[in-house]
Amino acid sequence: MPMLGKTAGGLYWMSRYMERSENHARLLEAGLRIAMTRSSAASDEWASVLTTAGTRAAYSQKHDEFRQSKVIDWMLRDRDNPSSVLSVVKLARDNARLVRTALTREVWEAVNECWMTLKDALAQPVADRDLPDMIDQIRRQSALVRGAMLGTQLRNDGFNFARLGTFIERADSTARIIDVKYFVLLPSSIGVGSSLDNIQWETILRSCSAHSAYRWAVGSDPTARSIAEFLIFNRQLPRSLSFCYDSIMRCSDAIASYYGEEKDSCAHARTIASKLQDGSIQAVFDEGLHEFLNGFLDRNAEVAAAIEQDYRFLD
Repeated sequence: MPMLGKTAGGLYWMSRYMERSENHARLLEAGLRIAMTRSSAASDEWASVLTTAGTRAAYSQKHDEFRQSKVIDWMLRDRDNPSSVLSVVKLARDNARLVRTALTREVWEAVNECWMTLKDALAQPVADRDLPDMIDQIRRQSALVRGAMLGTQLRNDGFNFARLGTFIERADSTARIIDVKYFVLLPSSIGVGSSLDNIQWETILRSCSAHSAYRWAVGSDPTARSIAEFLIFNRQLPRSLSFCYDSIMRCSDAIASYYGEEKDSCAHARTIASKLQDGSIQAVFDEGLHEFLNGFLDRNAEVAAAIEQDYRFLD
C-alpha cells in the first residue's frame, strides 16, 4: 500500500535537513580554510560562502560587511536565517516528530538528541577559534542519525524516501562547493595552476571528506582538473555527483517497483544519471565548469520538485 504523501514528505525532508546541516558545516570549513590562505581578501571568501549557500541577499539585508564572525553566526545560529544549522536541525526534528511512527526508536532518538545537543551548543555565538570543534560536532551528530537510519530502518518505501532526500541535498551541496572555489574564490585565470590554486582545491577535497579517498583512487598530485573529475564522476566516492545520482536512481527504482509505477521524477533522475555516466571532464571544461554546475543544480532542483509532486508531499 503506498505511503501517505505527508509521511513520505516528512521522511524526505527530515533527511534533507539533516544533510543540509552537515553540508553547511562543511561549507564553513571550506570558507575558513580558504580564508586562511588569502587573509588579505578574507571578506571575499566569506561573501562567496554566503553566495554558495544561497543566503547572501538575506544576509546583506541584516549586515553591511562580510566579517568572519558575522558570517559564522549567520550560518550556524541566526534565527533570521532559515538555512542556518540551528534552523534546519530544528526542521529535521519537527519532521521526524511528524513521522515518528515511521521511524525506529533509534532514529528518532538520534534526531532528537542532535537537536538538543546543537541547541545547547549554539545557544551563544561561536568564537572563531572554536569553529573547527563546532564543525566536528555538527558532523558527528549528523553521522549518528545516518548510522541509526542505515543500521535500524526497514528497507521499505519510507527508507527510500529518506535516502532520496539525503542524496538530492548532497548532490546540490557538492556542486555548490566545487562552484564556489572555481568561479568565486579564484580572482582571475592567472591563478589557475598556481600553488595557491592547488592548496585551495585540496581544501575543497577536505571539505567533501575526499582527501584520503583521492589519494587512494587517483594517487597523483591534485590539480583543478583531476579534483573536479573526481568530485563529479567518481562512482565510488560517497559525495560525488555520480555516486549521488546512482543512489537516487536505486531509491527511485525501488519506490517505482514497490508502487508498480514509474513516475516522472524517476525518468528525470535517470536522464541525469545517464549523462554523468557518459560524461567526461574534458566535455565539462569545454562547456565551462561553472556553466556545467549551474545546469546540474537546475536539473537537480527539477528532480526534487518532481519528487514532491509525484508523491503528493503536500496533500
